[in-house]
Amino acid sequence: MTDGKPAFNFEQALQELEQLVVRMESGELTLEDSLQAFEQGIGLTRQCQQALASAEQRVQILLEQNGNSVAQPFDDGE
Repeated sequence: MTDGKPAFNFEQALQELEQLVVRMESGELTLEDSLQAFEQGIGLTRQCQQALASAEQRVQILLEQNGNSVAQPFDDGE
């Protein structure tokens, strides 16, 4: 199910967000660099939110299988 894009790594994205926050809080970035970091952070946040929503939907599918913990195919829209 790969479409040429690298797989999203949630933990890596969180680590990148933490690094962006540290850089921005340092006060050493120019306004332009701060805006770029903020924009990158927003993108990472959205990806993380999407990954969490997908995981939550998968869990819900498993829980709703009449009490059976049987994995069902999941189409995440990609």
